[in-house]
Amino acid sequence: MIDRQAVIKRLRRVEGQIKGIQKMVEDEKFCGDILIQVSAARAALNSVGGLILENYMHICLSEYLEGQSEEEDLNKLVELMVKYTK
Repeated sequence: MIDRQAVIKRLRRVEGQIKGIQKMVEDEKFCGDILIQVSAARAALNSVGGLILENYMHICLSEYLEGQSEEEDLNKLVELMVKYTK
């Protein structure tokens, strides 16, 4: 099961990064520095998404393998993974 508090903590950290980027833009900081921070925020958000996807995959696949879900549920998982990785 996913550690909700850890995910929330990471999301708050990303929120802080975004606010920092906004301030950098307002203060007309060097574009290169802003881009580095955008990249860091994107990586942090991708990390959170990866944790959530990993948790969902464990639950979904476990249920499928135990016969508690249908092939339609597995197809939803595959569709979600394709959308997430774009």
